[in-house]
Amino acid sequence: MKNILVIILVLTSSLVAVAQDVTTVSANEDISENLNLEAIASIFGESKDLEDFEYKLNDPELKISNLDLNRDGYVDYLRVVENSEGQTFLITIQAVIGKDIYQDVATIDVEKDHSGKTHVQVVGDVYLYGPDYIIEPVYVYSPPVVLYFWGPTYHRWHSPYYWQHYPVHYHSWHPYSCNMYYGNIHLHVNHQHIYYYPGARRSSRAYHMHTITRRNDYGRTYPERSFTSRNRGVRNSYELSRVRGESHSTTRSRSATAVKRSNTRVGNTTHSRNSGSLSSERSSNKSQRSSAYSNQSRTRSGQVNRPGNSRTYNNRQVSERSERGKTRNSNSSTRVHKQSRNSHSANRNEGRSRNAGSGNSTSNERSKRR
Repeated sequence: MKNILVIILVLTSSLVAVAQDVTTVSANEDISENLNLEAIASIFGESKDLEDFEYKLNDPELKISNLDLNRDGYVDYLRVVENSEGQTFLITIQAVIGKDIYQDVATIDVEKDHSGKTHVQVVGDVYLYGPDYIIEPVYVYSPPVVLYFWGPTYHRWHSPYYWQHYPVHYHSWHPYSCNMYYGNIHLHVNHQHIYYYPGARRSSRAYHMHTITRRNDYGRTYPERSFTSRNRGVRNSYELSRVRGESHSTTRSRSATAVKRSNTRVGNTTHSRNSGSLSSERSSNKSQRSSAYSNQSRTRSGQVNRPGNSRTYNNRQVSERSERGKTRNSNSSTRVHKQSRNSHSANRNEGRSRNAGSGNSTSNERSKRR
């Protein structure tokens, strides 16, 4: 009996574990999807300085971030910390998740090369985005914040805000679902810029600076929640988005094919129905025209029972015309014959009258002679 109970408990626990795995996979969400780095690059290029950049990061109207790392039901405040060395500037974005507890979420490398050209790279933290998740924006204009670094009014920025001590304009908000966040963040990505994913960091100096100043307090507390632990077999967030994008595109193409087939079927059915209706309309129009024509023919000829078939009617009309012509010819020949008879009889009468006259004149002459 005990063995049976043990077997039942083992089966139940295995089923629960499988159900939990299925639930985790079907959720299809990742922490890295709650902070879009293209949006970070966009608002960085629109900021006049780093203070303005931090203001935009935490603006309750924009809602650029959707991160809730400490899972307290509110989006974490993001502070900006700057470090520089020579022509290299390292801007670190840290999530404030507790008292003296910070977690780096991304860095921005700004470096001027030997030719005087400035390069900007947004690097996702390895704990959230996996290794080498890098976005290199190509701006359509020179960002004011980049010009500020080499301007006369430049001064180093280190955020004065920390846990439960935030700026006046700021108030916390609840995180959105991923779908709602996608819809909101799409409005704040400047699509005039170009965003490359090089997969390699340009500045080795910025990399070494970050290894010294990096804060990974949350990652050390929860190492099992790192990107590598969350997504087995995927290197970084870029590959994850591609895998999910390919699966979504396959689903969309299949659904599009199904819709196309259904539309083709509906189109064929509609076409056959329309062609049938057109043929019936044409036949009805033909019958109406032939009936109208036959009615006109009846009115003109004075006949009542005449069929509507045009060919039969034409044949009959031709035969009737020929009969009429024959009748007219016979009538004319009869008239000519009668006229000839009348003229012949008139000639005879004239001859008789002439003979009678001549006879009378002869008899008169004879009587005179006597």
